[in-house]
Amino acid sequence: MPKILFVASEAHPLIKTGGLGDIIGSLPVALASLKTDIRLLLPAYRDAVARAEKLSPVAELHVSGFPEPVRLLEGRLPGTQLITWFVDYPPAFGRAGNPYLDSHGLPWIDNALRFALFARAAVLLALGRAGLNWRPDLVHCHDWQTGLVPALLAQEKNRPASIFTIHNLSYQGLFPYQTFTELDLPAPLWSFEALEFHGQLSFIKGGLVFADWLTTVSPTYASEIQTPEFGSGLDGLLRHRSDRLTGILNGIDGKVWNPAHDPFLFRRYSARRPQDKHPNKSVLQREFGLPAQPETPLIGMVGRLVQQKGIDLVIETLPGIMRRPVQLVVLGSGDNGYEAALRRQAQRYPGRLAVRIGYDERLAHLIEAGADMFLMPSRFEPCGLNQLYSMCYGTIPIVRRVGGLADTVIDATEENLKKGNATGIVFEEARASQLMDAVDRALALQKNPDHWQKLMLTGMREDFSWHRRAAQYLRLYRHLTQSI
Repeated sequence: MPKILFVASEAHPLIKTGGLGDIIGSLPVALASLKTDIRLLLPAYRDAVARAEKLSPVAELHVSGFPEPVRLLEGRLPGTQLITWFVDYPPAFGRAGNPYLDSHGLPWIDNALRFALFARAAVLLALGRAGLNWRPDLVHCHDWQTGLVPALLAQEKNRPASIFTIHNLSYQGLFPYQTFTELDLPAPLWSFEALEFHGQLSFIKGGLVFADWLTTVSPTYASEIQTPEFGSGLDGLLRHRSDRLTGILNGIDGKVWNPAHDPFLFRRYSARRPQDKHPNKSVLQREFGLPAQPETPLIGMVGRLVQQKGIDLVIETLPGIMRRPVQLVVLGSGDNGYEAALRRQAQRYPGRLAVRIGYDERLAHLIEAGADMFLMPSRFEPCGLNQLYSMCYGTIPIVRRVGGLADTVIDATEENLKKGNATGIVFEEARASQLMDAVDRALALQKNPDHWQKLMLTGMREDFSWHRRAAQYLRLYRHLTQSI
């Protein structure tokens, strides 16, 4: 039974800013069901600690560069038996709100120090220096906040194997050279072959350079990030490491995202009772102040309001969409400019366009259930989860053929409809005209009830669970622990 230490900066339902939180809240649980001895390590954010269950101190860590001991708290991920450890150092993590951004939406000024502390604590655990009767065979790190872990482990003898998963390459953890010196990192790590990136300290390069294996969250994204278009300046490094780079699709937590059991829905439903989806639409319309018009196509969108998600394409296309007989609901937050633009458009199209700035888990579930279609016109998308939620909920995704969207949504071409494997509407280029054409294709298809129901049911019957994905990770873990 391999011993795995999962190291991440967020996990649902303790703390979540996006898809990373959903994944870390479900993948380790799926791995535990496959008889792995797995532990999850998180920062002890104030909000996460408040939501955790029965925490107790189990160790004191003496972390280089920090005068006071760092406590290790132990509990369980809520609703599971997964042992979860928290790195408790109040000056770094004992603050409320977003784990990465302050109240002005700017990165916390001490983020480098905070996540360097987190990484050093993870290394002590990984090397069995925490005073616990447990030492992992492998450390699995996620995104830039954990990038220093493989880099620091690589300086040690008799270390465990390491994997680094890229959830989004565009977030790299970049800081000035002065930060490198302030963190007292080993001098050899300041090199373009290590952590230096165009004169800056790059946390993510710690994972990309030093981890024994790299994974991304979809096969297509694994290929895309090796190109200049999607590589964020790191494509050369990723091509160099391509023999140790694997794309494994994300799954979804069927206990959380399942229309047959979802507590947030007005009416639960399934592929055996798809007609029970309809009452959720009127509830969604009422929730967003839209006229209760069951025959009017309703499009939903949930996500970060940033250019990556194609929100600029949506705003550019809005006049055309609003000329169609449709309603559109948007839930999300992000760039202030996009938020303001959407608010203005909502005032321009009352009763047709409704916008809610922020994030609300209940509303996110209700949108997936109540909408007829779901919009994901991403400029890039490492995997994406909402298209998986949408198909599971019988809501037709409208997506761009990129990253994980290309791997998961099968376009409703005439040929695919005849084969019975179509699950959504797919367009090619990040252009407003192509997005508009895709919406029109969806609206035209909805007028054929037989085709529409077949499209819905095909998606609802897909298996998006973590079980198969977790088995892929487990095979990789076994390969690495046997070879290191």
